[in-house]
Amino acid sequence: MTNEEILQVALRQSAIDSNCRPEDFLAGENKVVISSANPDARHYLQLPFSCDLTYYGHHIVASVSENLREAVKEYLDCFAPEHCFETPNLHVLDEKLKPFGVTSCFMAEYFLPDVSILHPLSCALTLRVLEPEDFSGCYLPQWSNALCEKRKELDVLAVGAFDGNKLVGLAGCSADCETMWQIGVDVLPEYRRLGVASALTSRLAVEILERGKVPFYCCAWSNLASARNAIKSGFRPAWVQVTAKPTEFVNQMNGEATVCGEKTGK
Repeated sequence: MTNEEILQVALRQSAIDSNCRPEDFLAGENKVVISSANPDARHYLQLPFSCDLTYYGHHIVASVSENLREAVKEYLDCFAPEHCFETPNLHVLDEKLKPFGVTSCFMAEYFLPDVSILHPLSCALTLRVLEPEDFSGCYLPQWSNALCEKRKELDVLAVGAFDGNKLVGLAGCSADCETMWQIGVDVLPEYRRLGVASALTSRLAVEILERGKVPFYCCAWSNLASARNAIKSGFRPAWVQVTAKPTEFVNQMNGEATVCGEKTGK
């Protein structure tokens, strides 16, 4: 696949996820569309969205519930697209969503491979391609980014790094939708900064492409180590998303509120 073909696959998938047209992400103006569930969407998404903003570097597609359409449109009309994804402007969005019991939650950057530079990188360890039966016993905390125990059936391929017979690094991919497989990677602390993560990630990306699928990589914007690994491995930033969720959901993720280390709950 060429880089343009890879981008088109991603645009088509984002259109399925957001309930819009692929060309909407490349339009000359922001688009607000009504979110809808779709069996072909990425499996880990909880659809329909309350509010999700997706940006491929042109203008924003906001996929929202009907009751939030006007509030989100007002927000998008206030700021340049790139500034809609950062504070202090996001506080304005939260104020508009607050009466509806919704607040910003997930912020992520997504990467696609650049096939002009992607190639398997090497490290001092032995790398092995693993099928599901080979990593069935690896659903352990140290491999929680590479594999997802809650969705084992989606984990389709992995590459392991071995020091002798000891597994010390693991990159796995989940078939999150029909055309795109997401890569996650873990390396044991004592084996980090040795090029293991990039060797695993680049090798797995090549294996995915050889199977006719598009690999993609996701991390939080603040996770510099992960973003650097993506770039070193031959990936480049492709799109960003901010997803708002019900306030109750966000509070549950945060646990009980604390002030200066003291619990303020009951």
